[in-house]
Amino acid sequence: MHTPFSLTIRRATTLALALAAVPVLAASAAPGLPIKPTVADIVKASSASDWRPLDPDNTLYMELPGGRVVIELAPDFAPQNVANIKLLTRERYYDGQAVVRSQDNYVAQWGDADEAHPKPLKTAREKVPGEFTVPLKNDRHFTALPERDGYAPQVGISNGFPAGRDPKAGRTWLAHCYGMVGVGRDVENDSGNGTSLYAVTGHAPRHLDRNITVVGRVVSGMALLSTLPRGHEAMGFYGATEVHPPITSMRLAADVPEAERSHLQVMRTDSATYKAAVEAQRNRGGPWNKYAAGYVELCNVPIPVREQPKP
Repeated sequence: MHTPFSLTIRRATTLALALAAVPVLAASAAPGLPIKPTVADIVKASSASDWRPLDPDNTLYMELPGGRVVIELAPDFAPQNVANIKLLTRERYYDGQAVVRSQDNYVAQWGDADEAHPKPLKTAREKVPGEFTVPLKNDRHFTALPERDGYAPQVGISNGFPAGRDPKAGRTWLAHCYGMVGVGRDVENDSGNGTSLYAVTGHAPRHLDRNITVVGRVVSGMALLSTLPRGHEAMGFYGATEVHPPITSMRLAADVPEAERSHLQVMRTDSATYKAAVEAQRNRGGPWNKYAAGYVELCNVPIPVREQPKP
């Protein structure tokens, strides 16, 4: 004898099976996309010449309680700000500082949590000119995308960094895509110096392009920043009673013993393999995909990173 509960289960199971058959029939009736290599397939088939190591002189290791965040700096796009950040790092400014802000779908920001008694600088500059854009000649590695963009006359990837440019004005800049690192500032253009940095942890806030100096990109450890507890004060700042996630240390990779370094490689964005990876993202194949967009936006272009293969 069936109980009402068992009848409910049987009826629900029958209904679920009936509903499950609907998308199968619809999918089988729809024309299928040809099977194409995925980005993962292209990465797997790549050769050693398709990859470049990170430059130890332009790689930061930010040590958090949960692990290491690896940031690749872009001195071509912000030479003065990058130089000051490297000086701050070598003078141990960031050691013992903290994440001060984690705003949902926006940024995680770190620096001095004690505004009343800020940590003094040594020889690092107190003010650095905002490098919101730089001359086109600074960028020697630009690979253009054919897609139109609402924030720049032309967009593309420059040696592993998403970039915009205005050929008529002769200027270029890094874009605020996920994982990009920028310099916090006040109203004045030169009010930032690298003592306050942030990483984009949400949907790309491209309206910030050409309004803030962007100095690099997180290439490893983004999960440590994107999963931080959200601050409960305005704009995601942590309040007085909230825990500020501490920064154990920040070091340039060049100053870290070889055995303690993160041996990462970025796919060369001027390679034919990389162009194939972008095309795989632009025109995805079947069988799971039913529609190919034929388009890829700048902040959705893959920039593969991998551990250096062991000999």
